Amino acid sequence: MRPGRRDTDLPAPTMAALALAYAVAPLATDMYLSAFPRMTRELGTSATGIQLTLTAFMTGLALGQLVIGPLSDRWGRRRPLLTGTGTSVLAGVLCALAPNVGLLVGARFAQGFSGAAGIVVARAVVGDRARGTGAARAFGLLMMIAGVAPVVAPLAGGTLVDAIGWRGIFLVLAGLAALTFVGALTLVPETLPAGQRHSSDTLRRMGALLTDRVFVGYVLAFAFGFGVLFSFLAASPFVYQNVYGFPVEAYGVALAVTAFGFTGTSALNRRIVPRFGARRLLCVGLTVMGTCSAVLCLLAATGLLVRPVAVPLIFVAVSSLGLVAANATALAVGRAPQSAGSASAMLGGSQFGLAAVVSPLVGLGGEHTALPMAAAMVTSALVAGAAVTFLARDAAEG
Repeated sequence: MRPGRRDTDLPAPTMAALALAYAVAPLATDMYLSAFPRMTRELGTSATGIQLTLTAFMTGLALGQLVIGPLSDRWGRRRPLLTGTGTSVLAGVLCALAPNVGLLVGARFAQGFSGAAGIVVARAVVGDRARGTGAARAFGLLMMIAGVAPVVAPLAGGTLVDAIGWRGIFLVLAGLAALTFVGALTLVPETLPAGQRHSSDTLRRMGALLTDRVFVGYVLAFAFGFGVLFSFLAASPFVYQNVYGFPVEAYGVALAVTAFGFTGTSALNRRIVPRFGARRLLCVGLTVMGTCSAVLCLLAATGLLVRPVAVPLIFVAVSSLGLVAANATALAVGRAPQSAGSASAMLGGSQFGLAAVVSPLVGLGGEHTALPMAAAMVTSALVAGAAVTFLARDAAEG
């Protein structure tokens, strides 16, 4: 550990290249959502078939991190990053050229799997060069990117689809992946020297991390903290439009404001974490998140959740993720300084794996109630808080 460090050894151009690598996969997730009806017609398939392309991408993104992270501990950071981003370029082109939905599903899986390299290696590179508050500040920048990209992507896609079509959107994503490849090639150094690489069995290394209850506590806090966000995102179109009567344009604005609340809190965390410490701010974020989610759920269960109360509660609950995500990441990766790639993989795999589980659950109660969303949010927040309280209770400040 390097307790006195306040920032990373990575220069600004390198951090910019890592930020772009971290952003491409979230952008690729939903930039094409507004084109779903057009794709259904042009490919002669059903809405379910088109939605399967999103599921395939998310599955590839989760599995890719679990595979590429440990490989980066064995081969170094640059090789998996360059291979992944290069493959992502090809996958984007294949998506654009796909003649039917079956090939598009396969190409989207490849795009997600290869795009995972940018996320998992970016976290590992930061973990190689920073600890404690320095890592929390750098991870805060990546979390800001992760918060803005999912909101910017559908807005940008909605603007582009009329001009260049859905195939053009995938070519834009291929171009972003190519830019990421160039940035990684020219600006990202190798941060894991050959003497520090591991050639041991991947499963054994991950198993060792799973025996560290403090590490597991921080991973669960990270994943279930994002569970609050995923619960909101999956249910928000129905809750905001069907329950509270938001027009489509107002819903888009509300979604953007909430995302930028998360981004603003992440930016605040970068400024104050040297003063207060990563663990303390993590606990503050979890407390705020849990309290707002609990009030939201209680009011929804009693029929008292009106729009002027619901919207601010959701905003604060989701914004508090800015204090949770970066600090939980820094503390988790700090527990595994010799296996940052594997630690990063477990963070990402748990995050997107939970997303795949949570998203369909919030729809079980129907489209005209906010209770399933609120229940999923408070459950996620409570699990995250309990993980830190009971599994990481004896951990020292990172």
